[in-house]
Amino acid sequence: MIRPLRFAFIILLVVLTACDAFSAPPTATNTATATLTATLEPSETPTSTATATEAPTLTPSETPTETLTPSVTPIPSETPTATITPLPEIQFRLDEWGETTLPQSIADGIDSPLILFTNSNDQQSITNIATAEVENTTMILYAVAPGAPNSRVELLELDVNTGNQIYPAPDGRTIAYFQPLGAAPGLYILDTTSTTAFTGRLVPIRSMVQRGFVSTPAWSPDGETMAIALQTGYALDVYLYARDGSSRINVTQSGAYDWWPAWSPDGRYLAFVSDRDTCPSWVPATEGGCDALTTPPPTGGMVYIYDTEAETIERLADITVTEPPRWINRRQLVLAGGNQLDLLNPHRNLWIANVQVDNVQRVALPGDEDTLYLNDTWSPDGSAVLLQKVTGSDIEVVMMTAGGQLIRSRQGDFEFPRFGMLADWSVTGDRIAIGGIRGQCPYGVRVADASFDFVASGSPPPTMCDPLYSPDGQFLAFTGVNPNVDGRVDVYSATPNGFGQVNLSVDLRGSMTLIGWLGPQS
Repeated sequence: MIRPLRFAFIILLVVLTACDAFSAPPTATNTATATLTATLEPSETPTSTATATEAPTLTPSETPTETLTPSVTPIPSETPTATITPLPEIQFRLDEWGETTLPQSIADGIDSPLILFTNSNDQQSITNIATAEVENTTMILYAVAPGAPNSRVELLELDVNTGNQIYPAPDGRTIAYFQPLGAAPGLYILDTTSTTAFTGRLVPIRSMVQRGFVSTPAWSPDGETMAIALQTGYALDVYLYARDGSSRINVTQSGAYDWWPAWSPDGRYLAFVSDRDTCPSWVPATEGGCDALTTPPPTGGMVYIYDTEAETIERLADITVTEPPRWINRRQLVLAGGNQLDLLNPHRNLWIANVQVDNVQRVALPGDEDTLYLNDTWSPDGSAVLLQKVTGSDIEVVMMTAGGQLIRSRQGDFEFPRFGMLADWSVTGDRIAIGGIRGQCPYGVRVADASFDFVASGSPPPTMCDPLYSPDGQFLAFTGVNPNVDGRVDVYSATPNGFGQVNLSVDLRGSMTLIGWLGPQS
């Protein structure tokens, strides 16, 4: 019996030991819990890391959402920055230097006026006139003395995209020209006072159209200053550039649109058009200004006069014009306004104004309130004007006084289409040449006197387009077509009466464009 009891005791001891073994694990479990806690902390850290990893992944998708939210919010919708963000202002620089060689006859100074014209696509390699040649993009600017085709000299080689955007200074010492292509587009100048003539970029612009307006440079009579309208951040200002590029002055700085500068013949006054009466400023948040988001840009404005001596700016007249002001003489300007292209109600009004006295008068024949006056050309003293008078479908060429008295009508002698006539009055006041424009040239050389009596009434060939008297009134230049010789356009010169015609481009091929006169004024 003893052994069984001992055996039972041993079994009980084993059971108790097992119970102790099972009771020990809880402690181990607690330790394990601590261990698990420690283990979980790293595992939570990765979890946090995973969250952080997910957060960057979500952030980009959330960021665009937040970025898009302002486009829905009123702030961006009230301020579409793209429409009123200021445009880059034109920088002042004189760069892109180059040089060209000029003949001594030009560099020594121009004693008498020369004719400027361009020749494009001169196909000099033609060996057989029956064989078509590939067109090129080269344009040459020539100067030639009237009546002397052998005196023709080359001034510049340009790209055809320059077109007629060439602006000679009156004294002939400088020629401005627009170069639209290449790495450095802009308005360049050519100094003609040396045989090694320098060229340089005066205005770094990509177009001569500034905020919707063709911005033609205007040279002062002495050739020392060029006026041009250029875009500012929100509008247009008139700048004065020194001929040598040494300075630039903003003479308007109104915050409004200021454009179409024009010098008086004596150089004292600079006329320009401004919309400051209706829009004092286009700068956003300016009190009393215009909002570019709701107000369309101007199509016209009132004429202002900048007095270079007094350095003052004053409004000339309470008249809205839609065309550049034109000086007749050193004190009188022609103003024109209206919409001549309105299909239902075309209208155009003419006024003549004097900068020295408060005098602005409407120019019209009695009863011509609804008549359309086109292509007006004024006598040097401002006393008479030649123009096209359009009444319904009737078009006649008339000469009248500034006071509205008819001098003469020649309805049966001319049948120019509307906008198809261009005339020029000689500085002497006793001759006026009348021709076509833009290739619409049905007549030969026609020159009349101050009473509108014909001095010359020629028949083609050649026809006469774009007539332009020399600054001294001693010569007449024009382009003409000879229908008997392949219909090509050539540049001609003639006496003031229209006689003695000389073809100045007879040996050139390609297309000719008359630019104007280069040289001293009368």
